[in-house]
Amino acid sequence: MTGPITPELLRALRRLDTPTISNAIEYFEVRLRNEGFTDGSIRCQFPQLTTMVGHAVTAKIRCSGPPVDHRTVLERNDWWEIIRSVPGPKVFVVEDLDANPGQGALLGEVHANILMALDCVGAVTNGAVRDLPAVAAMGFQFFAAHTVVSHSYAHLVEIGGPVKIGGLSIQPGDLLHGDAHGVVNIPIDIASQIPSIAERLQDNERKLIGLCRVSDFSVESLRQALQGSI
Repeated sequence: MTGPITPELLRALRRLDTPTISNAIEYFEVRLRNEGFTDGSIRCQFPQLTTMVGHAVTAKIRCSGPPVDHRTVLERNDWWEIIRSVPGPKVFVVEDLDANPGQGALLGEVHANILMALDCVGAVTNGAVRDLPAVAAMGFQFFAAHTVVSHSYAHLVEIGGPVKIGGLSIQPGDLLHGDAHGVVNIPIDIASQIPSIAERLQDNERKLIGLCRVSDFSVESLRQALQGSI
């Protein structure tokens, strides 16, 4: 059952953490349980910020050498119009194609401000980010594999198209949800049902936790409760 991605749904998803989102997706059995999320190489840079939810806009970059057309990333600004054309909220997803990703950072204070002005709420990369205090103060979220001091030769190779970040394959328009644990890709077809299923799962978890904390705890009562859970 497919439902619209409304502002109300986005707010409901933002109230959930990524493990709960992941549990709810597992309930629908729409993909393998070891797929659909970033691995441990991609770290949330600002776990103190609120949950990030938005549609992916994608790009590929290189940083290890200068661009063949000799244009810096600020001199090539056609990609701003492409991002602006996509309905928000958006998450900018950047695959660093270098053999050793993270030798330079496209994402820092300047581009975080540009992206925020384009209705992006965060960015995800297998490469590097910088200017962390300034970006955190903006409330813009970074997920990255590395931090680095320089932008080096960071330049765009491609805007749009599929990317792969920390083992997660992402297409433009995918619905991404991220917090201190990492980033999960929410299947659009079930997104509208996630909050209600998540509420049921959370209620079951609270009951199980409650059973573990009572003074007369028993394995049998825990076993019976598990049999009645979703």
